[in-house]
Amino acid sequence: MRTTGDTRARIVTAATELFRRQGYAATGMKQIVAEAGAPYGSVYHFFPAGKAELGEEVIRVSGAAYLRLIADLFPEPGPRADPALATAEAFTAAARTLRELDYADPCPVATIALEVASTDETLRTAAAEVFDSWIDGLAAYYTACGIAEPAARDLATSVIGLLEGAFMLGRTSRSTRPVLAAATAAAAVVRATRTSVTGA
Repeated sequence: MRTTGDTRARIVTAATELFRRQGYAATGMKQIVAEAGAPYGSVYHFFPAGKAELGEEVIRVSGAAYLRLIADLFPEPGPRADPALATAEAFTAAARTLRELDYADPCPVATIALEVASTDETLRTAAAEVFDSWIDGLAAYYTACGIAEPAARDLATSVIGLLEGAFMLGRTSRSTRPVLAAATAAAAVVRATRTSVTGA
């Protein structure tokens, strides 16, 4: 027996997938509820403010999921931790994901943010907070590797910026080469920052 929680989760999951594949503006509420297999009125029961409220939920839920992924890709460092190597391996994994998804954006947060940053303050703020959480999470890893603030946060910002830009280039060229090239660049930036800060 399905519960109201199941219906809400299906709506959010369907919206996440559609926003990721085809963008926020191109996705209608009727398409979302059809994809979710939910009654049309249910989406307004759970999200009375409509598509913008649903979009904010997608941003925050997806952002939390990707924050957990950062924790998985960058495990707690030991005494022999190599943050440059870990960064390069994370980019390589991202390149595989991009190819497996046939060069669709694997993350709806960036897709929505690019569309609405200048037009919807609520969604812009939600996306900004999600990006900040990713930067904080990655900065914490680099700090644990011996890179003190504010260098760790600046480094994390640069690495995430490289990854997001590489995704855009990879999608448009339908190639993993931009992401793999960014992997080399990101590792070099991490290595240089760690050396300049710690001398290691």
